[in-house]
Amino acid sequence: MTDALIVTPRNAFETLLAGNQRFVAGASEHPNQDAARRTETAPAQSPFAVLFGCSDSRLAAEIIFDRGLGDLFVVRTAGHVLGPEVLGSIEYGVSVLGSPLVVVLGHDACGAVAATRAAIADGTTAGGYVRDVVEKVTPSVLAARAAGHTEDADYIAEHIRHTVDLLLDRSRALAEAVQAGRVAVVGLSYRLADGTAHLVTARGLDLPTGSVA
Repeated sequence: MTDALIVTPRNAFETLLAGNQRFVAGASEHPNQDAARRTETAPAQSPFAVLFGCSDSRLAAEIIFDRGLGDLFVVRTAGHVLGPEVLGSIEYGVSVLGSPLVVVLGHDACGAVAATRAAIADGTTAGGYVRDVVEKVTPSVLAARAAGHTEDADYIAEHIRHTVDLLLDRSRALAEAVQAGRVAVVGLSYRLADGTAHLVTARGLDLPTGSVA
């Protein structure tokens, strides 16, 4: 699929998955990473996806999805926690840059989720601004506990779902774009060991959760 064909949420999603499959197979093509692409994108950008992910150093978006310059509008925070600046950045990617896809990318062994689970279990409090991260992850951890979950993967999935829900609850612009069929929001869980991205939740796409990129 060429970039010229990435005009719908589904096409954008399929392009992202194809890149992850190449990465997993060790067959990355490194598209759009040459001097010609640099020159092409210098005047303006039109990324086909907004990627909101965890800041973890092992989640370099353009690498794990085998993309290049101008392809992804990336926003990252520890534990992919939301704040006004994050919401504004995502809305900018959708409303101004015209991206048809928003991806929430979580991963296993997430330090923010682990720290929050420990804080709740032990009654400890993180120091500095890390406390703010823990506080924002807490609702997800409490929901997972209430559902009887014990496995790390279930906590991660719950936090990804919670983040997707928050995005659509707090951003009227994003919710209206999804309702109109112009944009889809998906939540993916990345596995550090094998590099695969698994679908956790989707809004605006008719896809089975649990599918592998």
